[in-house]
Amino acid sequence: MEVLGQGLVLMLAGMGIVYVFLSILIVVTKCTMGIVARFDSILPQEAPKKAPAAKKAATDDDANIALAIAVALG
Repeated sequence: MEVLGQGLVLMLAGMGIVYVFLSILIVVTKCTMGIVARFDSILPQEAPKKAPAAKKAATDDDANIALAIAVALG
């Protein structure tokens, strides 16, 4: 019965340590977000540039691919 009590104490201590660690992690993450947001105006990120969409003409390759898919499924 003594071993069961020690196991219970060890389990509660381990769960408590994990809970405290995760709580500290959440607080540090929120503080870091605030700091980064404050200094974000110094080095603003550029918006990603979209590549112009290339116009693709239907070729015989498209017909061959469609035929191959139809044969594979049929």
